[in-house]
Amino acid sequence: MNSTSQSSAAEINRLHEEARQCCRASNEALHGALVAAWHAGQLLLSEKKRVNHTMGLGAWLHWLKANFKGTVRTAQRYARLAQSVPDVELFRGMSLRQAYARLGIATEPKTPGKRRLRHRLPSHLVLANKLVRTLKRPTESASDEQREAYQRDLRALYEKLRLWFDSPRNGPSTQNFGVDSRSYRP
Repeated sequence: MNSTSQSSAAEINRLHEEARQCCRASNEALHGALVAAWHAGQLLLSEKKRVNHTMGLGAWLHWLKANFKGTVRTAQRYARLAQSVPDVELFRGMSLRQAYARLGIATEPKTPGKRRLRHRLPSHLVLANKLVRTLKRPTESASDEQREAYQRDLRALYEKLRLWFDSPRNGPSTQNFGVDSRSYRP
């Protein structure tokens, strides 16, 4: 083996060892974060009992906002973690997010507000949502122009849904629901 090959092999092995050390340090940091969150959850639970006992049930959120530097949701997740897991060693090697996911504890996206829908909802779903919102509001206050707009929108929704109900391949038969789609005219 020549000296260039030996120096390359030495550098590869050095980098391999550095990668292994960084991986160990990363795993320890992940576990440290999990342990810290679990202990914080234990303390939050005991403090909540104390605050509720001495100050009343409504005082906890005020105490939390005044004394905890994180968000209320973070405190709730820490407390749920502490309640759910008697020994945090069960989750060694997992990140907080992974432990939360395993326990069914909801988390926010990593970049809140930056993630938008990548697709638009189909127009019939938009119209169905509009229909639901409209039907929840009283119609007496609607002007004639609004009522006509609702009828136009409902006509388009009706046409989309009618295709779904009339076609046995695409959806259930209307006979199953006791609906005669040909007789309905919004």
